[in-house]
Amino acid sequence: MKVAIVHDWLVVYAGAEKVLEQLLLLYPDADVYSLVDFLPDSQRGFIGNRKVHTSFIQKLPFARRHFRHYLGLMPLAIEQFDLSGYDLVISSSYAVAKGVITGPNQLHISYVHSPIRYAWDLQHQYLKESGLHKGLKGGIAKWMLHKMRLWDARTANGVDSIVANSSYISMRIRKVYRRESSVIYPPVAVEQFELCEAKEDYYVTASRLVPYKKIDLIVEAFGAMPDKKLIVIGDGPDFAKIKAKAKPNVTMLGYQPCDVLRKHMQKARAFVFAAEEDFGIAPVEAQSCGTPVIAYGRGGVLETVRGLGQANPTGVFFPEQTVHSLIQAVHDFERNEHRIRYRNCSDNARRFSSQEFRERFRRHVDEQILYYTLNGGDGSRELDDLESEAAVAASRFL
Repeated sequence: MKVAIVHDWLVVYAGAEKVLEQLLLLYPDADVYSLVDFLPDSQRGFIGNRKVHTSFIQKLPFARRHFRHYLGLMPLAIEQFDLSGYDLVISSSYAVAKGVITGPNQLHISYVHSPIRYAWDLQHQYLKESGLHKGLKGGIAKWMLHKMRLWDARTANGVDSIVANSSYISMRIRKVYRRESSVIYPPVAVEQFELCEAKEDYYVTASRLVPYKKIDLIVEAFGAMPDKKLIVIGDGPDFAKIKAKAKPNVTMLGYQPCDVLRKHMQKARAFVFAAEEDFGIAPVEAQSCGTPVIAYGRGGVLETVRGLGQANPTGVFFPEQTVHSLIQAVHDFERNEHRIRYRNCSDNARRFSSQEFRERFRRHVDEQILYYTLNGGDGSRELDDLESEAAVAASRFL
């Protein structure tokens, strides 16, 4: 079976790249396609010696630093990849990767991290934060996002099987694409974040410093609680702006290697998370360390953290992305801290291991290969009725 794996862009080793890493472990002979590949040498170990096939955007002026400015060209660019020689195409998509063109004799499975956030329900937030909600540039941006939505919805029809990274994203997929999807949680290297029950009196948050992560909100909230210490780990375009808001009880460490991040997560009293994320890997890593989570109660975190109203709670939720709401949640946590067991946090995180991801994804792919090979994808036959023909069907892919 000849396999192609399509990724949106390779610029940093983050959550989506961790999914790609596991896919390459499942399919080590797969060819990799990406709009651009500017991944630093220090972060590309999981790619190995593989050649990454890139699009024409790779060679456009200033693409290394400003490739996102070419958003309007990305649908065209992703459609230029010639994947006609592959039996199985797997796209890992949070922007345009699912839009690759495949034929009727190819199986396309798309692992959707999210429909394009800034083109759909987060459009108005994105435009305001980017200063593009008015004026000529704003009008152009709105028109471009309108065209992006049309393309994004249309290309969903070309995917044979959609896999969502959470039930939250599965609902967004149903809303946007009118498609059903299977849920397979993304891989978290929980084995690298060992349980530690020796906690210290500080809170921690870790994230790329971009607007929707709401790190500024966390920093402002702790600035209003001078008796509590906060450590912020991460870098990004908002670093200087957030650092300017930090009071003496807030320490900004910038980017830190995994061992430093792990140490701070293990010792922290709690991990603070204020974003509305599709899944959210960092809260799972924190729980794996035995560290409770204080999180904004929307998005994928509702599937990974158990609130105070559940059995064996692992964290506390706050209802609004406001300083006041977060402050109240910190106080709620401290009043109920005795109810949250470090071991329960660690056990809860094990549900999201890399091994669990690989097993579930491989099983899903095998089922889809069998189904679409024998059934033609028309839904007229049950999978159980096809098992006796599996050996014959497999010969088309092997």
